[in-house]
Amino acid sequence: MKEKSQNFFAYSLLLIQPIFMASNLVVARGGVEYVPPISLAFWRWISVVLILLPFTAPLLIKNFQTIKKEFKQLFFLGAMGCGVCGAFPFLAGETTTITNMGIIYTSSPVFIIIISYFFFNEKINSLRFVGLVSCLIGVFAIIIKGDFNLLVNLKFTVGDLWMLGAAIGWALYSIYLFYWKTELAIFQRFTLVALFGAFSLMPFYLIEQFIFETTKFNSDFFVWVIFAAISPGIIAFTLYTMAQKKLGASITGFTLYIFTVYGAVYGYFLFDEEFEFYHLIGTILVFFGVFLAKRNNEKKT
Repeated sequence: MKEKSQNFFAYSLLLIQPIFMASNLVVARGGVEYVPPISLAFWRWISVVLILLPFTAPLLIKNFQTIKKEFKQLFFLGAMGCGVCGAFPFLAGETTTITNMGIIYTSSPVFIIIISYFFFNEKINSLRFVGLVSCLIGVFAIIIKGDFNLLVNLKFTVGDLWMLGAAIGWALYSIYLFYWKTELAIFQRFTLVALFGAFSLMPFYLIEQFIFETTKFNSDFFVWVIFAAISPGIIAFTLYTMAQKKLGASITGFTLYIFTVYGAVYGYFLFDEEFEFYHLIGTILVFFGVFLAKRNNEKKT
């Protein structure tokens, strides 16, 4: 009974976590109007550290030897999950469309499965493959608005390369978060990942600050940075880690597809974007794909 309840909670996170992760789209659309992109990413992770440190500092001091042992892993996770995935989407938004960003970012679960298959011998069976295809079709249905002419006429820019980098970065973060075991508790580890993520961004933040665009530390800055730190930051990353610990990197990667669906919902309620029939079809296909992935995992266990 306890095992069943734990499995139910883990699978429910596949639906709950993207609610907070997709709020990053709200930041990308609204926050970058007031805060330069790298500055927003940098101060977001600094804020995460400042929020968590009062609760984790005593334990981090106690586990200093463990931190020394896991330093390279923690820095890599920070650079990928918080550095690359923190700044690249904001940079992409300056030169590409939301449509292109959505298409490219949903390639991340594909990279997760491929890398897991070649480097960690994780099997890809027919049920998981069908679930993956169903999710992809659902996402594309939403992105191209049910009109295949839009897919043919998509134009790609340098911003799309930023998004491709973000997709690969998230895949690497997801895989190594799962396969690199740690002696640190979730919040201790995440505090350090956020800290090293901020360190990886610092040189680029300074270049942006002194050469390209100066950050204005006003009320808009603090509202967007704190929101980005808490919702798509602390909450989304913590729930992702909890789900991945139970379900593995490939299954948890399916949250990226649900993320796209929730992004459409945010667009409807916050940015006056219309909710069309193709949104419904795409949503059904995405959730069907996640259901197949769940069934596949249950059969394995």
